[in-house]
Amino acid sequence: MISNSDIKVRNNVNVIGQGEQTIVLAHGFGCDQQMWRFLTPMLDKNYKVVLFDYVGCGKSDLSSYDKTKYSTLKGYAYDVIEVCEALNLKNVILIGHSVSSIIGMHAAILSPSLFSHLVMVCPSPCFLNFPPEYIGGFEKEDLVELINLMDKNYIGWANYLAPLVMGENNDSEYINELNRSFCSTDPKYAKPFAEATFFSDDRKALSQLTVPSLILQSSNDKLASQEIGRYMQSQISNSKLNIIYADGHCLHMTKPEAVYKALIRFID
Repeated sequence: MISNSDIKVRNNVNVIGQGEQTIVLAHGFGCDQQMWRFLTPMLDKNYKVVLFDYVGCGKSDLSSYDKTKYSTLKGYAYDVIEVCEALNLKNVILIGHSVSSIIGMHAAILSPSLFSHLVMVCPSPCFLNFPPEYIGGFEKEDLVELINLMDKNYIGWANYLAPLVMGENNDSEYINELNRSFCSTDPKYAKPFAEATFFSDDRKALSQLTVPSLILQSSNDKLASQEIGRYMQSQISNSKLNIIYADGHCLHMTKPEAVYKALIRFID
């Protein structure tokens, strides 16, 4: 059985702030905990903030990587639960970006007593199109081609995906940072995570979520449309939807003040 100290090393866990209530920040695909640095100065004054890296990302312990475990989003969800338990956390506010919204949903379904609130930043329960009932934004063959590009031209894949994710109208420094983050992640770990992210269909799990949830969607996001946010709100019984006027899929970086204000309104 893995020890609490090993879990903290495995996921490069860092804790800041002195508040009584805890916020856990879960980063998106191809990123690490550094992507939260625009939001953390607003949070650590009043909350204890927990940051971590998924195995295979950032400064996590790569020797802990398990290809079978991390071939599904639930594998990452179990790690989120273990991080919370290793720190003896209770009534956690979990903020997940993109795929971590869905990972967080799985964690909250598996262990609902751990979490008081779930905040989903630019979530999508399924990136695939299943017309006419659901439009996730992508045809399967297009996503297969995108994943295959990781093998053929990893730099080219990162160069294509970074502006798509960040939003071409945002500061080029953000786009370049995301590009570097993609490129710094070993394809050995990035590709299985990408496959789990883009090919999962977690629509049926939405109705199982009971933890109060806030869905934050960008008004112009090529990965997760406003319609997806409305669909999720219709499927999650105890949820609210907030559309933030912004470009791109990374509201926590481009609009951290708006994310913070929406979070505080939701909690209060």
